Amino acid sequence: MSDTTENITQTKEVPQGELRDKVIAALKSVYDPEIPVDIYELGLIYEISVFPVNNVYILMTLTSPSCPSAEVIPVEAEQKVKEIEGVSSVKVELTFDPPYSQDMMSEAAKLELGFM
Repeated sequence: MSDTTENITQTKEVPQGELRDKVIAALKSVYDPEIPVDIYELGLIYEISVFPVNNVYILMTLTSPSCPSAEVIPVEAEQKVKEIEGVSSVKVELTFDPPYSQDMMSEAAKLELGFM
């Protein structure tokens, strides 16, 4: 008789609020290389949805459609969220509707950039 154990990984559902907080923390570690403020505080994140079995959807924008970091920022955001323990999948979608404006920045971002 052989003593074999199977390694079965099961995805445990993380409470949505807890996972959303972890997603926000991960997004706060992503910066536009030209601006010393993270993408969350800049107001580039329009929506964060956590669906059953830890599937995360992020709707975001960039400071402009011709942003030189357009290829880098969404990929980095997706990668940082994928690194969160328990996340099953991540979809990052870019939109430019509504267009980004400085009014979308948090007060902390405005202070950091000298707009207040």
